[in-house]
Amino acid sequence: MAITDTVDEPAAVSGGTRPRAGQFLTWLGVAPFMIFALLFLILPTAQLMVGAFQDAQGHFTLNNIARLFTDDILSAYWISFKVSFVSAATGAVLGLILALAAIQGGLPAWVRPTLMTFSGVASNFAGVPLAFAFLATLGRIGLLTALLRQYLDFDLYGTGFSILSFTGLTLTYLYFQIPLMVLIIAPAIDGMKTEWREACESLGGSGWYFWWHVALPILFPSILGSALLLFANAFGAVATAYALTGSSLNIVPILLFAQIRGDVLHDQNLGYALALGMIVVTGLSNAGYIWLRARTERGRA
Repeated sequence: MAITDTVDEPAAVSGGTRPRAGQFLTWLGVAPFMIFALLFLILPTAQLMVGAFQDAQGHFTLNNIARLFTDDILSAYWISFKVSFVSAATGAVLGLILALAAIQGGLPAWVRPTLMTFSGVASNFAGVPLAFAFLATLGRIGLLTALLRQYLDFDLYGTGFSILSFTGLTLTYLYFQIPLMVLIIAPAIDGMKTEWREACESLGGSGWYFWWHVALPILFPSILGSALLLFANAFGAVATAYALTGSSLNIVPILLFAQIRGDVLHDQNLGYALALGMIVVTGLSNAGYIWLRARTERGRA
């Protein structure tokens, strides 16, 4: 008994100290992320939530929230909703088609890694560089506009199109919406089992029957969740819209920027209320995406 106690005691001490040391290193590893989230996400969000219910003197008020329901601000939210919805729906459909073609379309092996690499870069290409690229391509004297006029005798702007309009901004958003959809939906497509198609074919089902009655119902929660994420991504985009349209298009991010940084419409607390409204919209979209993703994973488990 004495020998057994002597042998087991160091093991118990060693087993008790190593997990604590490993846990400390684990927390140390995630500390930079937690500090970053605290300084640049949690504290600023808390500050604007408090500021949305204060006036310029710091007193509690509901006036800022009430002003969100004025015609100008409601119009800005409505335009933002339309831009976000159209770009999210179009990006989801086109991105799904691209991902399906690259992953299950029987294309050469180099197509998928090339598409994924481009999607990873393009989904993060926004702001002033993206706005400049579209102005240089589809502006009044842009490259594509000039080529259409010279070789096809087609005046793009004669049709009423403008890169500074709702259509132009939506088209610009698609540059990063489609690649983002490809990246998000690719894992769901990879999760499609070949046995499902084989079972459908063995029972006499065609390829169209498989996609309409088997594949799309299985992928639908992932597709809908991805579309919600695209909606939130477009609704919160400010740099691209501001660099492209300036103040010519009255959307919420530009109105928010004007209230916080502008010289004429400066009302910081109203800007906080606008930001709070954007957080509610994007938060609900992200929550829907998380719920649909969890539901999809449970269904496949």
